[in-house]
Amino acid sequence: MATENHNLSHYDKATIPNAKDFRFGIVVSEWNNNITEGLWQGAFDALTDCGALKENIVRWNVPGTFELTYGAARLSKSIYAQSGMLDAIIVIGCVIRGETKHFDFVCEGVTQGIKDLNLSGDIPVIFCVLTDNNMQQSIDRSGGKHGNKGTEAAIAAIKMAALRRDTK
Repeated sequence: MATENHNLSHYDKATIPNAKDFRFGIVVSEWNNNITEGLWQGAFDALTDCGALKENIVRWNVPGTFELTYGAARLSKSIYAQSGMLDAIIVIGCVIRGETKHFDFVCEGVTQGIKDLNLSGDIPVIFCVLTDNNMQQSIDRSGGKHGNKGTEAAIAAIKMAALRRDTK
């Protein structure tokens, strides 16, 4: 496993653009909320640590991970986006493998949906969806021994917001 015994959520603020002038949308799945809330907190903390203002972070909740694509699509077309008030969107979810193929369908659907939004839209959508084999793996990646993928998604969002700004 690539992340075994490694915390990948450390970042060097000197290498990251200041996020003070950026605005972020975060769509959070309510399913497995014990995990998604940790990911949300990691993203929020990293964004504000890098200069984002609390009032420039918009959060929308959706029932499950599969609904993240719709939530991100709606957010990218919302009044926030139309008024130029969004520079990047982060989608946060968690799917844990069960006994049926449901895991495969949800993971494939949301992955392809977010990819499609990135190809067709103007606002980068950052994928922060854990797709783990068990709950412990999700705990380890949402603030546990492997860090917080929400933190990593926030850093990616800042970098993509800067890329978007610099290439307009």
